[in-house]
Amino acid sequence: MNKFRPLMKMIIIFNENDYQYQYVACNATKKCVGAKTIYVYAWLHRTYMATEDKNSILLSDVSIEGDVVEKDKLILDAKISGDIKANVIETHSNSLINGNITSKESVLGGKIKGNISSDKIKIKKTGDIEGVLNQKTLAIEEGASLKIKTETYK
Repeated sequence: MNKFRPLMKMIIIFNENDYQYQYVACNATKKCVGAKTIYVYAWLHRTYMATEDKNSILLSDVSIEGDVVEKDKLILDAKISGDIKANVIETHSNSLINGNITSKESVLGGKIKGNISSDKIKIKKTGDIEGVLNQKTLAIEEGASLKIKTETYK
């Protein structure tokens, strides 16, 4: 019985024209016993690239001064001074946003000072919002802190 357990290192390279999946196997002594590159275009595309939901996540240790634009879903727990545009925006309790938000759907749970324009707005109980809300539908959980003006459109 071999007492060395193999370690695996997986490298996934994404670009718009070429999807690659590379696999390298090395043993515990860090001496490579073999290196093999396998291209699995169909598997990678089916598993990672064909999914409808693509999320960008900015955690609490991130601070941005400037505008943020994301075409899919943006999950924020960060500090942002600037306008934000995304298809779906979700903010968490540690987020601090000083700027306007434009999206199709917003789930807001942090401190926001700015105007929000979204088809669907949900404010969580951890939300602290100051500004003008422009929306089709609005849902507010009990406990949210609000200093807002709201306008509903069809």
